[in-house]
Amino acid sequence: MTSILIVGAGHASAQLCASLREQGHDGPITLVGAEPHLPYHRPPLSKTFVKDPAAELTPIRAAAWYAGQGVDTRLGEKVVAIDRQAREIVLDGGERLGYDVLVLATGARARRLPGLDGMANVLLLRDAADAGALRDALAGVGSVTVVGGGFIGLEFAATARALGRSVRVIEMAPRLLARAVSTTMSDYILALHRGAGLDIALAARIDEIRNRDGRVTELVVDGRAEPVELLVIGIGAEPNIELARDAGLACDNGIVVDERMRTEDPAILAIGDCTSFPRNGARMRLESVQNANDQARTAVATAMGRDEPYGATPWFWSEQGSMRLQIAGLVPADSAGVLRPGKSPDHFSVLHFDAGGALVAVESVNSPGDHMMARKLVAAGIKVEPARMADPAVALKEFLEG
Repeated sequence: MTSILIVGAGHASAQLCASLREQGHDGPITLVGAEPHLPYHRPPLSKTFVKDPAAELTPIRAAAWYAGQGVDTRLGEKVVAIDRQAREIVLDGGERLGYDVLVLATGARARRLPGLDGMANVLLLRDAADAGALRDALAGVGSVTVVGGGFIGLEFAATARALGRSVRVIEMAPRLLARAVSTTMSDYILALHRGAGLDIALAARIDEIRNRDGRVTELVVDGRAEPVELLVIGIGAEPNIELARDAGLACDNGIVVDERMRTEDPAILAIGDCTSFPRNGARMRLESVQNANDQARTAVATAMGRDEPYGATPWFWSEQGSMRLQIAGLVPADSAGVLRPGKSPDHFSVLHFDAGGALVAVESVNSPGDHMMARKLVAAGIKVEPARMADPAVALKEFLEG
């Protein structure tokens, strides 16, 4: 029986375990995770978990499920090396675990600003420990400075503002979420957060970080000194590639895999936030629950000898204060898109088409029905007249019906 060893305990790993058993794999499965927790839902960390002192982590699957499915969970243990020749991994205590198939689901870690490690009032947000530290720190401050206007930074900023804190967001780019959303959506999100009382600086430059007695006291932004109580860094993430790289596997902004999640070693697969995978003739890395789950399903097919290359349509979501943003497809760089109005100014979608008229992405605000249809339309590569699709009197499902 093929033994499958999984390194990492996030969304991708949980889906991998479930899909293996659902697809009939009856061999040994071992899950090794550095955190002391079973795989848990991570999106609430920047919202409910930080906001509510009574909130607890929500496991994706309960401990009883893993036990019932015969999955051996090794939690709180760090993998320090891969011995490809022996087909073994090495734990930090020296123990070796063998495998027939190794799946790397090592995820990503929050990117840091240099020189701030160890500062008592500088925090990140990536995992449960980070979220717990932030929740404790928020209780003792009246103001928060967030560096980074990406998804994590804005989700946390909205949460802190809802808790009554004064919030300053510092973003170096000329618009919010510049790598992920359209110019239209950036403008809307900026107005939404400013309307909720967030102080947001765009195209900002941090000239100096001042500290005293192990704490950051001031940021000098565009030549002006600003006091800091609590500094939260939300400037993106870096893939955890060290295990793969040190084992001699190719890495390029992630662990390099093919369409079937295979690394250059036929016995090693990689899935989730840590992977660099091919799409439309280029390599990319996606950080999303959907991508983690879909790549896990592809890896299961590969491990079980089926040829099912990864080709899922990407989709994402983000909850920021009163806004639920859902995106189907990948928004073209610096696209404004075409507005499809909804029932109110806070319910709408933005449609994006390629040069040939095919729908390639849809951003939806508080419009889950649009989003669900958009995922089907983008996957189908529907070609339509943009003005007709933008007409709210025309139901999106009509475009699928021909």
